[in-house]
Amino acid sequence: MRRSRILGTGSYLPAKVVSNQELATYVDTSDEWIVERTGIRQRHVAAEGELTSDLAVAAATRALAQADLDVDSVDLVVVATSTPDHTFPAVATAVQRKLGMVRGAAFDVQAVCSGFVYALNIADNFIRLGQAETALVIGSETFTRILDWQDRRTCVLFGDGAGAVVVGAGHGRGDASDRGILACRLGADGRHYDALWVDGGPSSTGTAGHLRMNGPEVFRHAIGRLAGVSRQVLEDVGLGTDSIDLMVPHQANRRILDGVAKRLGLAPERVIVTVDRHANTSAASIPLALAEAAASGRLQAGQLLVMNAMGGGFTWGAALVRW
Repeated sequence: MRRSRILGTGSYLPAKVVSNQELATYVDTSDEWIVERTGIRQRHVAAEGELTSDLAVAAATRALAQADLDVDSVDLVVVATSTPDHTFPAVATAVQRKLGMVRGAAFDVQAVCSGFVYALNIADNFIRLGQAETALVIGSETFTRILDWQDRRTCVLFGDGAGAVVVGAGHGRGDASDRGILACRLGADGRHYDALWVDGGPSSTGTAGHLRMNGPEVFRHAIGRLAGVSRQVLEDVGLGTDSIDLMVPHQANRRILDGVAKRLGLAPERVIVTVDRHANTSAASIPLALAEAAASGRLQAGQLLVMNAMGGGFTWGAALVRW
C-alpha cells in the first residue's frame, strides 16, 4: 500500500519575544491572569515587514534540510494560513518563488487552527493517489496583525510562527504497523461561524478586520471535538487510545490540552506542550510542536502520534501517524 511518510520537520519563530509582563504594560491584564486561564507565558511577534511567507520559507528550508532534499524534489506545496501576505496570490506561490521552485502545484488551505491537519490530509491524498511524490506542508501565521490590542480576552492568546513538514511517498502493508500517515479525519459545523471569527474581509468590509471570540463557547466544544476525532482515527485502523505514544495537539489553551488528555487517558508526559512559550499560533502550532519534539529527541521511530486541532468555523480534525 502506498503511504505518506514525514521525512523532515522544520520551524521558525520570529526573534521578538513579548512576555506577559511586557504585555501588561499596555494591556489591562497581568501575568497571573493569563497563566491561570491559558498557561501562556510569552509569544513571538513578527518584525515589521516580516511576512507570513517569510516565516513559511524559513520553516520549509529547515524541513528540507532535515529531510536531506532540495526544492527540485518537491512537486506540491500546501500552506495552511488565515493570515496571508495578500488576498491573492496564495502564500504557497510566494513560498515557491522565494525557494526558487519552478514545478509542481501550490495552494493555500484556510481552516484556521485546524488548517495544518486539513493540509496534511490533502497532501496525503495527493501522494496516495500518485499525483505527487514529495510535498511541503506548512502552517504559517502572523496572527498578531489581526488582533485588537484593546481586547484582553483575545490579544493575550496569540503569537506568530511557522512550522513545516516534508511528506514523501513510501510503501507499507496497509495495516496499523506501517510507518507514515495511517488515518485522517476532518469535520466542520458552520452553525458556530460567529463563535470565533474576524470582523473583516474583502467581500464584507474591505479591511482585514480583528479577531473576535466567544471564549466559553469555543472551550465548551473543544475538548469533546478533539477527543472524539482522535478516537475516530484510532478506530479507523483498529486501535484504542492506549496505543497512543504521544499527542501533538493544537496549542490553544493549556486547560484544553489537559482536558483532551484526560478524556483520552493520556498521562501528562505523553502530551507535547509548547503553548506556554509560543501561545496560539493557529495553523502553525502543530508543526511547530512537532518540530520541537523531533529536535529534542522525544520522537522515536515506531511511535504512534495523534495530532488534533479545532478552529474557527468550527472546523476540526485529527491525523494518526506512525513515526
